Amino acid sequence: MHPTLADDLSRLPALLQSARDVAARELGGLAERPVVGPGTAPGPAALPEEGAGAEAALARFVEDWAPGFSGSAGPRYLGFVTGGATPASVTGDWLTAAYDQNVSGAAGSWAAALERETVAWLREVFGLGVEHSGALVTGATASNTVGLAVAREWLGERLGVDVSRSGAAGLGPVEVLSGSPHSSVAKALSVLGIGRDRLRPVPLLPGNREAVDVAALETALAALDGRPAIVVANAGTVNTVDFDDLRAIAALKERHGFWLHVDAAFGGFAALSPRYAHLVDGLDAADSVCVDLHKWLNVPYDAAVQFTRRRDLQVRVFHNASPYLGLPTGEPDFLHLTPENSRRLRALPAWFSLVAYGRAGHREIVERNAALAARLGEGVAALDGLRLLAPVRLNVVCFTLADDPTPGRVAALADAVADSGEAFLTPTVYGGVPALRAAFSNWRTSEADTARVLAALTSALSG
Repeated sequence: MHPTLADDLSRLPALLQSARDVAARELGGLAERPVVGPGTAPGPAALPEEGAGAEAALARFVEDWAPGFSGSAGPRYLGFVTGGATPASVTGDWLTAAYDQNVSGAAGSWAAALERETVAWLREVFGLGVEHSGALVTGATASNTVGLAVAREWLGERLGVDVSRSGAAGLGPVEVLSGSPHSSVAKALSVLGIGRDRLRPVPLLPGNREAVDVAALETALAALDGRPAIVVANAGTVNTVDFDDLRAIAALKERHGFWLHVDAAFGGFAALSPRYAHLVDGLDAADSVCVDLHKWLNVPYDAAVQFTRRRDLQVRVFHNASPYLGLPTGEPDFLHLTPENSRRLRALPAWFSLVAYGRAGHREIVERNAALAARLGEGVAALDGLRLLAPVRLNVVCFTLADDPTPGRVAALADAVADSGEAFLTPTVYGGVPALRAAFSNWRTSEADTARVLAALTSALSG
């Protein structure tokens, strides 16, 4: 064994304690550190010929790199839709690295069984039935891709084409209908060989909505004259957290042949709250479902879950035929269900958080975040220099400048807020208007944090 490696092994408990001390210090000061990393990153360095050991590597990281890392795990990082990492999920994530399980299959470890238990709990959280099977993947993009890959195989089944063997070309033109699809849906269609241009926009409901007009969707389906299609419905759009009427869309399946995929990346967690659960009524009727876990479940990146009613088609797409892997019979190993053969035990942080806080604890996070988003929305609406672009429906505040909201001026506002170190918001365009989004999904965020974000906006407007 290399002497430096042997030395690190002999001092492993002390090294882990050092890492623990750094992590505790960083997390302890997270509420007050700048939300966005300042300055410019160090220039590229040469690869060391002789290693310095783990302790020296930790010291170099703390000095050279840690100061520029964002406070994305903190309470005022409101960009994208980014959760933090609950104490329990951090514990689970550290143990995931320590145990270093490859959850490709069940042989030799109970890790796969733990993932199955975690998926079953998540299925219960989202109100899905036992007919929905699932697996963990890296994020919503991978989850949408898996769901649409199974949908592609379903189209082949309806059209007499074995897509997994002969390819997507045999399907001919595929129709994918959606009202406000996330950008990852188009990316998935590109990866799957269906094509970005096959994504057909369907008119939305009037009145500043992002939800699909179900009557218009039925008209579009009828125009296909019986040809099977894919419908991508939304349970929480990224700009305004609008929800399609999932139950009404599912009812259309009685008259038209289509696969219903629901992108519930973060909106699926509305199921936890009696106040908001009606928004995801009908999710159980979906043929495939995408939910992100590093958003509102607040587990570390990267983690999401996918569900489908047609595990048989999923296996047909993703099975890996090799003598040393075995055939996917009975309860198939996870390597036969997702694009990955090598799979990290992403389920463990989620398992820890679900055991630690239960349904009630995660419900509190959802309801508190929604209340804080409403509070910020009220504050934005009261400021002379800003205006809301949509109602605050759940956990995202979409707003812009009251006067002359050009891309440059809106970006300057976002930069000023970021430069203050107080908050981070992401730009968007809604209804053709450049805008900003403040997305509440972090378990730490409080009323005091919301007040600081509003104060940072007020200061940026006057600066």
